[in-house]
Amino acid sequence: MATTDPVEAARAWAAQDPDEVTRAQLEALIARTDAGDPDARAELAARFAGRLTFGTAGLRGELGAGPLRMNRVLVSQAAAGLAAYLLAREEKPSVVIGYDGRRNSDVFARDTAEIMAGTGVRAILLPRLLPTPVLAFAVRHLDTSAGVMVTASHNPAPDNGYKVYLGRLDHGSQIVSPADAEIQAEIVRAAERSIADLPRSDAYETAGEELVDEYVRRTAELSTDAQPLKVVYTAMHGVGWETARRVFDAAGFPDVVSVAEQQEPDATFPTVDFPNPEEAGAMDLAFAAAAEHGADVVIANDPDADRVAVGVPDGAGGWERLSGNEVGWLLGWRAARRAAALGLEHGTLACSLVSSPALGVVARKEGLDFAETLTGFKWISRVGGLLYGYEEALGYLVDPEKVRDKDGISAAVEVLALFSELKAAGQTFAEHRAAFADRFGAFASGQISVRVADLARIPELMARLRAEPPREIGGIRVEQIDDFSGGFAQFPPSEILRFHLEGGSRVIVRPSGTEPKLKCYLDTRSDEGTAAERQAAADAALAALDAGMRALLA
Repeated sequence: MATTDPVEAARAWAAQDPDEVTRAQLEALIARTDAGDPDARAELAARFAGRLTFGTAGLRGELGAGPLRMNRVLVSQAAAGLAAYLLAREEKPSVVIGYDGRRNSDVFARDTAEIMAGTGVRAILLPRLLPTPVLAFAVRHLDTSAGVMVTASHNPAPDNGYKVYLGRLDHGSQIVSPADAEIQAEIVRAAERSIADLPRSDAYETAGEELVDEYVRRTAELSTDAQPLKVVYTAMHGVGWETARRVFDAAGFPDVVSVAEQQEPDATFPTVDFPNPEEAGAMDLAFAAAAEHGADVVIANDPDADRVAVGVPDGAGGWERLSGNEVGWLLGWRAARRAAALGLEHGTLACSLVSSPALGVVARKEGLDFAETLTGFKWISRVGGLLYGYEEALGYLVDPEKVRDKDGISAAVEVLALFSELKAAGQTFAEHRAAFADRFGAFASGQISVRVADLARIPELMARLRAEPPREIGGIRVEQIDDFSGGFAQFPPSEILRFHLEGGSRVIVRPSGTEPKLKCYLDTRSDEGTAAERQAAADAALAALDAGMRALLA
């Protein structure tokens, strides 16, 4: 495998590939290359120009043959590398492995279990395809050294991924540096030999249903004294429905209508362009069902159910999806009130730095600590004294004692409990929104994504913003600029610029970590006037910032 010639590398890869489909892909490309087809050679070169790197999100990529795709060879190498890493850390390590409904997820999970068992790591496979939060729960509940979840979450249909959690001293959080680099080094060493030579064993364990039962029981406990609600739910062709339905029933919300067209796991995601509730149109079927059934609220999980989106009536006969930030700050207020009711004098609300500053205002007003982290729940889940954490991309951690990752099912129960309490109090959601604005101020948030064809364009735009920093954006004066490139406050060096503007508005600019995009996060607030006047002012400022940033980046 050390050769730099893509054809020879492809021959060596195909020779060890146990998957007939991906092996046939390579053999066909090799045959075409041997016949002088330049396109086939170029395709092999693209697949063998490197390898998917094991980073802090694990592995994620398109299914296919070669080291720059997700396949059984790459996953076997990853499992062997992770096993070596765990054996170097502990005398008797253990791992629990879960998988979702994407293509080859079950195959990758069994390969991992066999290789772990073959190396002497105690391996426990979840009993069937299940949501990511159940795997995250299992790491803590079973007290394993690590967890592996085979999922690509809300990525496009051709993708799959390999997410790793560390238990015990890491409390079941996703991996962070330097563990990612150390695991990657072990994977590279494992790749020096054929996967046919890796020891395998079928002596792995399969977890019992009682583990899922305990997740259901503990999640349902988040709701008490539930009032009847009419709920529409969509699993977005993922694995959420079976577990979510059991949780909703146990939590006192049996009247849930599932969107039938999206209920069962389907790796092709036939009714959506992208299986992500944030995408335009992804919740249209759910909104149609909500209108038909007169629902109070819509709940949408992404395919592995670690994220949740919430839909509410828009007051004009239609439906709106709440922003990830609005759900985030409302659940944060709920967490603060629960802490007060329990008499807790200390605790922390946390969010990623690109999420709305509203949560910080909630924490200060309610006498709690507040922490900002880099993006990703691998950071949020590690905050000390954590009561609640969220990030604007529909991720919420509402029960840190049970799960140290975002959990779309637990968060859904919190949302339903909130609506239930509002109904019991005779209060509408619109009134609850206004009460938040009265107490904390009104907030608005938005995003701009600048997609580029040439990746060099992104550093050019960042360099221009540093060399010629704007004095105003959309007519709003810039008061301060934070440049994270050399490290800032508690944050390590990061390619992030943060602009603080007059009136409490804020703009954050950073490259996307997964796509060829420059992302801009816009946040505004207002404390003047009635709740309605505050919201109108925040919305107007947001529109001005949006127009100003688009002009600035044109």
